[in-house]
Amino acid sequence: MSDKLRVSEAGSLLIFLNAKLQGWSKKKIKQRLQLGCVLVNGESVVKHDHPLNAGDDVEVLAQGKRFDASKTKSASAKLEILFSDHDLIVINKPAGLLSVATAQENKVTALAILRNQLSKAKKAVKLWPVHRLDRDTSGVLMFATSREMREAINAKWAEADKVYLAVVEGVPEPKSGTINQPLRLDDKQYKMHVGAHEDAKNAITHFSTVRSVNQRSLLEVKLDTGRQHQIRAHLSWLGYPIVGDPRYGNDGARMGLHAQRLTITRPKGDRLTIEAPMPNDLITLLR
Repeated sequence: MSDKLRVSEAGSLLIFLNAKLQGWSKKKIKQRLQLGCVLVNGESVVKHDHPLNAGDDVEVLAQGKRFDASKTKSASAKLEILFSDHDLIVINKPAGLLSVATAQENKVTALAILRNQLSKAKKAVKLWPVHRLDRDTSGVLMFATSREMREAINAKWAEADKVYLAVVEGVPEPKSGTINQPLRLDDKQYKMHVGAHEDAKNAITHFSTVRSVNQRSLLEVKLDTGRQHQIRAHLSWLGYPIVGDPRYGNDGARMGLHAQRLTITRPKGDRLTIEAPMPNDLITLLR
């Protein structure tokens, strides 16, 4: 949730917020400013003396939180379900949560939480992951209710449309383009290398700039292929690493990558589109 306010007369931002946000402590208001959770006319502002003009729109966003698995028990946690029917369950995965367990990490996962969330006392729910998202990528994550359905969806995965939002360092020039560079996984570094190699696989990423603020940009990214770390490696190679990406850029409180929309072909041929709205904590990276 957020608080939306309209400025009636000129003044400074902090004074305006203190006057309008009745019941808020001054400390809380300052914290929201420092975290970039205050937007003026759609752009994040952190300076308390930012000048306001009559007619300006001010929005105070809810403070986004990265999922902290160390403080969460899968039995009590709940995930946002974007879509469900007899065959598929689609969630809005928060950043910081593993999609599924790996051989190296037996931790709280989206799969485990969702199973517990949907199961009843005498009837455990079985789910199969259709695809995966990196731990620190938020957004649309799909599970099938049977192995057969997962295999049927994956058989037509080449027809899936995958759209992401990425907050990157810098302002791309040109503002849109296509990255057609093969990728190769380095098992020791667990990192993708970009460029020609006998072991590399083709990878194609399309991007377009939505807006730029203070030398950071919000990009819409579409994939023709679905290689591991594809967006992160490609954008870093291009010179615009994703904000908060410790592997291909610089570490931060939140990696600026969100799986916004997924469109698949179901076994009977109909198309299904699921969308996860842009989270507040991604917006705050544009500051």
